[in-house]
Amino acid sequence: MPSAISVVTLLTDFGDRDYFVASMKGVILNVNPQARIVDLSHQVTPHQVEEAAYLLKSSYRYFPDGTVHVAVVDPGVGSARQPLLVTTSRYYFLAPDNGLLTYIYQEELSVEVRQIDNKQYRLDSEGATFDGRDLFAPAAAWLTKGQPPGSFGRLIRDYVKLPIHEPSWEGKALVGRIVYVDHFGNLISNVTPLQLKEVQGVTKRSHSEVTIRVGGAVIQGLVTAYAQGNALAPHALINSNGQVEVFIKEGSAAELLKCRCGERIEVS
Repeated sequence: MPSAISVVTLLTDFGDRDYFVASMKGVILNVNPQARIVDLSHQVTPHQVEEAAYLLKSSYRYFPDGTVHVAVVDPGVGSARQPLLVTTSRYYFLAPDNGLLTYIYQEELSVEVRQIDNKQYRLDSEGATFDGRDLFAPAAAWLTKGQPPGSFGRLIRDYVKLPIHEPSWEGKALVGRIVYVDHFGNLISNVTPLQLKEVQGVTKRSHSEVTIRVGGAVIQGLVTAYAQGNALAPHALINSNGQVEVFIKEGSAAELLKCRCGERIEVS
């Protein structure tokens, strides 16, 4: 079990126009004025749980042990869906039970999942539309004060997981999908360097010879840096997260190729 620490991260689809994020921070600081709050992102596409899951997966492990990660993309707020506290060997996670923590269940060790049902950790509110402020923020703050996970609620085993799509073979082509489109319009796939080596073993081709097809474009070979691309055609590389990524130099591959999450990508 991780020790208590004062770092709290926030990941939401709330944007920065309204009072939502500020009020969550206020609740946390009211309980623990020494808390350090880090914004992972508040620009998740509204209601897109898979997008939030990818962003959390890509950033959580770079924080100190004991960090409390709060992730609230919650189309089911106010319904019967469960609010969760997940404790791992290194971190705490607070999120709705809608699959947002799927990659945490897959990647972390000693995962313990609890339903947050202790009203001590909830603010009184007339409505039930803002669990980010009324439940997840105070629960996170009390964790930073050293409250034990067992005091938040009972252990559960029937939590929700999103389907994890792995690339598969179709003939001599490995078929994956675009799992995220970043701020620059880069298309990030679920194809990894290990899978790329499998393709090379089947096709007897080097990195510079593999063929990538996505959004109607055919890309020959991989480069190693964005600077090696050009503004007229898409290129591909392995990014720092260890995934095959399609980009346009200083442009948007998503716009040029009219692609979004879920798009098919082939490597042969």
